[in-house]
Amino acid sequence: MGELCPSILSADFNRLGEQIRTLEDAGIKILHIDVMDGDFVPSISFGMPVIRSIRKESGLFFDVHLMVREPIRYIREFVDCGADSITVHLEACSDVDAAIRAIHEAGIKAGLSIKPATEAEAVRPYIRDVEMVLVMTVEPGFGGQKYIESSTEKIRRVREIEAEEGAKVHVQVDGGINDDTIQVVVKAGADYLVAGSAVFKGDLKKNADHIRALMEQAG
Repeated sequence: MGELCPSILSADFNRLGEQIRTLEDAGIKILHIDVMDGDFVPSISFGMPVIRSIRKESGLFFDVHLMVREPIRYIREFVDCGADSITVHLEACSDVDAAIRAIHEAGIKAGLSIKPATEAEAVRPYIRDVEMVLVMTVEPGFGGQKYIESSTEKIRRVREIEAEEGAKVHVQVDGGINDDTIQVVVKAGADYLVAGSAVFKGDLKKNADHIRALMEQAG
């Protein structure tokens, strides 16, 4: 079975520490942290001070998704704040290899993300150098969007490329995850599911248990 990675982009920031503790008590292991710069994507979210603050209170694995242009500039700072892995966008890097290398040299795991318009084939040159490939199943920048149907085939294709290249990666999906799409993406090959409003809207533990049950059924 894969992992549910709740995205704090949908959290109630007035109760963020409390909600993270609830997720920990519910058995969540990975927290997805979306950092947006207002340039590579239209929205601005939060940055190092928030991550540093919650790192003091949480032992969860911090999966930091940098939706920023030329993220190599900030790798060391995010590691120092408490990131356990950093995912960068292929489209945001002038030198993808250098960005991946910088993450590994900082001593943490590296992920590579692709936007909906980017073909799965684009990850082939890097798939043996990263621990995770993140397939964005909505346009990055805003929560609560509808799942893009063509993403299903892209997930399958990433898995095919993984096998063809003799790689071993986690395939993560982010966007539009709900009761109608959970089993679709898991059956296509996703093992890490990022969910925001599907987790944080309502009873967090009940929502997390429900999503993981659907993941297990599909797997």
